[in-house]
Amino acid sequence: MWLCRPNTANLKILIICIRMVVLVLFLAWRVKHKNTDAIWLWGMSVVCEIWFAFSWLLDQLPKLCPINRSTDLNVLKEKFEMPSPNNPTGKSDLPGIDVFVSTADPEKEPPLVTANTILSILAADYPVEKLSCYVSDDGGALLTFEAMAEAASFANVWVPFCRKHDIEPRNPESYFNLKRDPYKNKVKSDFVKDRRRVKREYDEFKVRINGLPDSIRRRTDAFHAREEIKAMKLQRQNKEDEPVEPVKIPKATWMADGTHWPGTWLNSSPEHSRGDHAGIIQVMLKPPSDEPLFGGADDTKLIDLTDVDIRLPLLVYVSREKRPGYDHNKKAGAMNALVRASAIMSNGPFILNLDCDHYIYNSKAMMEGMCFMMDRGGDRICYVQFPQRFEGIDPSDRYANHNTVFFDVNMRALDGLQGPVYVGTGCLFRRVALYGFDPPRSKERHPGCCSCCFGSRKKNANISEEKLALRMGDSDEEEINLSMFPKKFGNSTFLIDSIPVAEFQGRPLADHPAVKHGRPPGALTIPRELLDASTVAEAISVISCWYEDKTEWGHRVGWIYGSVTEDVVTGYRMHNRGWKSVYCVTKRDAFRGTAPINLTDRLHQVLRWATGSVEIFFSRNNALLASPRMKFLQRIAYLNVGIYPFTSIFLIVYCFLPALSLFSGQFIVQTLNVTFLAYLLTITVTLCMLAVLEIKWSGIELEEWWRNEQFWLIGGTSAHLAAVLQGLLKVIAGIEISFTLTSKSAGDDVDDEFADLYVVKWTSLMIPPITIMMVNLIAIAVGVSRTIYSVIPQWSRLLGGVFFSFWVLTHLYPFAKGLMGRRGRTPTIVFVWSGLIAITISLLWVAINPPAGTNQIGGSFQFP
Repeated sequence: MWLCRPNTANLKILIICIRMVVLVLFLAWRVKHKNTDAIWLWGMSVVCEIWFAFSWLLDQLPKLCPINRSTDLNVLKEKFEMPSPNNPTGKSDLPGIDVFVSTADPEKEPPLVTANTILSILAADYPVEKLSCYVSDDGGALLTFEAMAEAASFANVWVPFCRKHDIEPRNPESYFNLKRDPYKNKVKSDFVKDRRRVKREYDEFKVRINGLPDSIRRRTDAFHAREEIKAMKLQRQNKEDEPVEPVKIPKATWMADGTHWPGTWLNSSPEHSRGDHAGIIQVMLKPPSDEPLFGGADDTKLIDLTDVDIRLPLLVYVSREKRPGYDHNKKAGAMNALVRASAIMSNGPFILNLDCDHYIYNSKAMMEGMCFMMDRGGDRICYVQFPQRFEGIDPSDRYANHNTVFFDVNMRALDGLQGPVYVGTGCLFRRVALYGFDPPRSKERHPGCCSCCFGSRKKNANISEEKLALRMGDSDEEEINLSMFPKKFGNSTFLIDSIPVAEFQGRPLADHPAVKHGRPPGALTIPRELLDASTVAEAISVISCWYEDKTEWGHRVGWIYGSVTEDVVTGYRMHNRGWKSVYCVTKRDAFRGTAPINLTDRLHQVLRWATGSVEIFFSRNNALLASPRMKFLQRIAYLNVGIYPFTSIFLIVYCFLPALSLFSGQFIVQTLNVTFLAYLLTITVTLCMLAVLEIKWSGIELEEWWRNEQFWLIGGTSAHLAAVLQGLLKVIAGIEISFTLTSKSAGDDVDDEFADLYVVKWTSLMIPPITIMMVNLIAIAVGVSRTIYSVIPQWSRLLGGVFFSFWVLTHLYPFAKGLMGRRGRTPTIVFVWSGLIAITISLLWVAINPPAGTNQIGGSFQFP
């Protein structure tokens, strides 16, 4: 692993310092030079500007130490997969990885998308015997179960094909829809034939997946009719002389083997509904053998697999138990169930979690992440976060869906501190870090303020290295108490026994004196134990709904509960214990997924993120309460995560100030003098210079940066404001509100890839930005008319107000364009509400401050 600091880092720090000084001088000047003609306008603007300066500072401070990292896969392979004195056979000495894929509703998350993600994982370039895949179906749907079974069957064709011809990407849907030449760099003579045959198999696979809902429904109806006939026959036999009444039996959902599906039925009934069903674990693909298994040139096979390893990784379907009266904690609860089940079945020291729509785009992504985990000092890394990349985004990226400024600027900058935040998917975890343990040598690096005066206690001298490596945080006791594990992790002895094993297997190699906490080379070349019925039964017991009772799951162990953004909180807790994280940007994107391109869907996505941030701010996870183990600038970054939604309060006020200025004929300053303009120019120029440096360093485009600026204002005046309102009502009054959306207009062309971009859906989140636009447009008209017909025109005040109004409208342009749809078919209610609010504000202003020379409400206007 190599890391380097960008050449522009020092220049950026200099510009930040210059801008900071200018901001302080500007704010001091603004406070000193009041606008006595409109003191209220001056006061509101100064308060907003002070907050903006504070918010900008919180955003910039964590960016002072940016770094770029790179890896060398050849070094990793030479170290872990080549013959050596300690590993004469050359078997892989890499630790195991358990991959988690989460899904909850097959109607919202199509099974075909999930199946493609699973296939990309099974075909990943990582030692087969060290890789396991777990699919969490939190809805307990038979449709998802059978789709995974179909994917496991198709994997027998797809995975060897990928290995034979080095296919990229290894998601069949994405691969077969590539717009580039699929035959480029392919030299094997049978590639064309193999590709054609596999493509036909995949098309048939898609048809089977798409036909599963009807297939399950027809099967269920047939079995139900059979059961009704049996029940009627039995009734007639028992009541020969009595009239036969219609038999009513619950309409169960049936599996292909003629048994009831233990999960959620199509027709919900007690113990078979979305929130009330048994736990299910099904091994779809058994653990592979330890030795390679090569195929052959059998004519019965679809393609020639001579010298191709045909083994497949372990694939397990998991649906945790759900019962009424239990808080199942949504995705975080599902992930914790997978952590426990996987610990018993495969116990990979590392866990990669992916959303069902995020597939592996770079088959070597896991190897890249392992470069950091297995590096010297890598035992202090809790997770490796990969950037999120998206497909299906409109070419102009109207609503900044790619989030490139966040993923390529902010996250890379955090990598120079204690590490990037966890963003929910595409993250490679160290299992013991999820278990709530401290990083190795944590006491060495954080000895406490009294360590120079008081020596360490003698009883620590005889503590084994293994026990020191499994020290829980928030405790002053050096020696771990194994008897406390059941209270923390539950009463499963299988799970508790797996913890030190996972810790040992996740260590870097002890092949250098600098590695203080390593494992001997060749320790992981032995075969792993086979699964048996008792192991699966134990795994089912730990996914029961009662298992977490009176334990620390969700509180200090696993994914943390209590927030809609459980990902940020989980990463925060790890950093708070002293762990580090790493940001891994690969040359070829590691993962790719989908993102909403519709305006309303995007606003609701941002609303959920902002609501989670407000919850974090009002919780014990506020960075102001962080432990001394968290670095200062890392603390600032997490503080900004909790504070940024509150900027919306000041932003929405500031967006109305230009209109108020135009309505009143006043401005935020007494006159547009040279001093004010010079400050404004300096602040703007330094902001542009910082933007240029960030663009040059991160490699993003100028248009992407501008789209981010535009959506910052769109989200700030809509979703962020709603999140603050939600958070305050929840904290103060305990009231939870939701912002619903209703489809009002759809795209015309169903074959258009970006048809969803033009779908217009009404949501109350649209009211503030629409009102801002209409009020500013009305204000421009009022201001221009007043100035033209004024005896003494105040052109400087007009220009100031019009300039800032255009600044607001320019930022809101993508929002306005989204309201128009494809043909301007905006819901009438949007204009009705916005028009009423804009007119009310205008009339209210005229009533409060009528034109000079009249005391009438509405000025000199008279009805005929």
